[in-house]
Amino acid sequence: MGQMNWPMDWIVIVAAAWVGAGVWCNFNRSGGWQRWLGAVALMLISAAMLGHAFARIGPEVLALKPKLYFMQSGGLALAFVIPALLLVGQRNQTPWRATLRDAAVLLFAYLGMGAMFMCMSRLL
Repeated sequence: MGQMNWPMDWIVIVAAAWVGAGVWCNFNRSGGWQRWLGAVALMLISAAMLGHAFARIGPEVLALKPKLYFMQSGGLALAFVIPALLLVGQRNQTPWRATLRDAAVLLFAYLGMGAMFMCMSRLL
């Protein structure tokens, strides 16, 4: 596949996962540190994928086109995560209102991760 343009920054990836889990847990009123750590661990998978995508794009292009942070993170949520959530909600016969609320929260979580990548890339 070729070499990456820039190495992945794992500090930013962990920070982005922390933000994504924070959005998810705060909107869903999830309690306990076990749920928090579980959310961080699961968001870490998505944040690593985003970090890989941003490393492939490269810091030069991202500096010229900062909207790519939100296009990548929001696009990942809209194209893969939210449709999967809707399918699982349909299979489990979850009320549409609850499923759509969860979908909106996940979109905000992914956009928050994109914002964290953008902010930390400018700081580091």
